[in-house]
Amino acid sequence: MPRVKRGVNAKKNRKKVLKAAKGFRAGKSKLYRIATEAVDRAQVYAYAHRKTKKREIRTLWIARINAAVRACGITYSRFINGLIKANVAMDRKALADLAVKDPAGFTKIVETAKQSLAA
Repeated sequence: MPRVKRGVNAKKNRKKVLKAAKGFRAGKSKLYRIATEAVDRAQVYAYAHRKTKKREIRTLWIARINAAVRACGITYSRFINGLIKANVAMDRKALADLAVKDPAGFTKIVETAKQSLAA
């Protein structure tokens, strides 16, 4: 059976790790053993923060909607309840965008929600 020489593949793996560690400080970008740990940890954080990012963005949308709605004299939860009762199917992303870019149009939607709550 022929002898397997792994030099080529090992070098390829090391280059891949060191390329991923580019920009890290000190030995974390130069030394393979330390870079491996740093890259693994960075990938764990990247995975977790991709999930967290979605929550944070939704929180931002809700904060923007709440601020715009309170200027119209109603709370966020009552506004969302009014939209549900009025069968207005708009997601929070669109509502937040409308609140920032078109306050007049957003005010009309708030009035629709208020009317459905009153009825």
